[in-house]
Amino acid sequence: MRYLWSGMRACLDRAFDISGRGSSIPQEVVAGITTFGAMAYIMAVNPNILASAGLDQHAMVITTIASAVVGSFIMAVGANLPIALAPVMSSNVVFAQIVVVRMGVPPAQAFTMVLLGGVAFLFLSLTPWRRRIVETFPLSVKQGIHFAIGAFVAHIGIVNGGLVTKGGEGLVFGQLSNPVVLLALAGVFLAMMLKWARIPAAILVSVIAVTIAGLWVAHPDGSKVTQLPAHWMDWPSYPWFMLFPYDFHGLFANLFLVLPITLYFFLGDFFDATGTMMAVMQRSGLKDRQGQPLLAKSAFVADATASVIGSALGTSTVSAYLESLVGVEEGGRTGLTALVVACLFAVSSILWPLIICVPAVATAPALILVGLGMLGSLPDLKALAVQERVIPLFMLLVTVLTGDFMVSLAFGLLLHTAFVLTTRKWAELTLMLCGLDCVFILYLVLSSRLGS
Repeated sequence: MRYLWSGMRACLDRAFDISGRGSSIPQEVVAGITTFGAMAYIMAVNPNILASAGLDQHAMVITTIASAVVGSFIMAVGANLPIALAPVMSSNVVFAQIVVVRMGVPPAQAFTMVLLGGVAFLFLSLTPWRRRIVETFPLSVKQGIHFAIGAFVAHIGIVNGGLVTKGGEGLVFGQLSNPVVLLALAGVFLAMMLKWARIPAAILVSVIAVTIAGLWVAHPDGSKVTQLPAHWMDWPSYPWFMLFPYDFHGLFANLFLVLPITLYFFLGDFFDATGTMMAVMQRSGLKDRQGQPLLAKSAFVADATASVIGSALGTSTVSAYLESLVGVEEGGRTGLTALVVACLFAVSSILWPLIICVPAVATAPALILVGLGMLGSLPDLKALAVQERVIPLFMLLVTVLTGDFMVSLAFGLLLHTAFVLTTRKWAELTLMLCGLDCVFILYLVLSSRLGS
């Protein structure tokens, strides 16, 4: 048995270059478990959102799990990066609430729109253009992406934990008389203290501790924070009727109605996923030969392929998850982290009733801690000219106040162009930069129309 384990360990080390990236198999496994724990909520949330569009909720549970397994596996094997994939939250809300419910587009046509956006996504990823687009982002915007995503992750954690709520004058701190708020605060303190004490798997331990404590803590309405399911297992049965759920005839018959929405899907997913992967790899500290965050074409292709396969499986856009940052914080540096996530999602096809009982308040401290860690690199602003420092700070402010990363990215790039024009740095006013400005202006216009 010892020789078998030694052989398996050597095989995994070679396949994922674990030692070469300064990691270990136990460290990668813990990182994968932690990432999964932070994003397991998608198994409950995504089906609920898509069910509002008239889709079968149980079927959506299985398709959500299947797409997360396939997407994370492709990223693990194809790109060897610690990035997990699943149906993303922003796109599923647009899919269900705006496209299907508000605009009356049948789900089959909406899935076709997701497919076309994913195919365009994949085409760009197979060419050098996506890499060039990433390289076109100026340093001020790249730093802004890092800070904005850090603020976005912390924002999600603070809201999910109930530490802030929306009041008449914006966000206000939660009521300390609410036991759930106190539990969230205790989770934040516990996660930070474990991290300071350098306890292995500190974030995972805090998630488990808060989940267990939630069995005795109640919401104001009397319901427990952690509610155990009536049954812990549910044998999976794939809803084959959801496989390839496309309607090309109906789509092309209403082309002028759905084309702007398809473009919106594509633009949002493209830049959201690109920004997410940039932030995760920057946080990991892994660099390529040019000293840039390790993000090869294979990562873009894996992400885009997962989006196409996700639509074929019958769910909304599949893409990179910000919660991957939690795993990176725990030491994840290779695709083994993503492979562990894929395996755990596969197991979840049986145990999902138990796994989704992990409450949002349990993962909130992990997200807050990771977000604060990313904001800890604010001193890097010294690398920018004094006038340019306002750009990443403005992106940070917009994200904190709106919780919308894409809007902050659009304004950041437009502000950089304004800076270039004002200071007459004509060499930086490239065709690629002007093209990106036009794309983001189009995105803002489409976003405002869909939101009206």
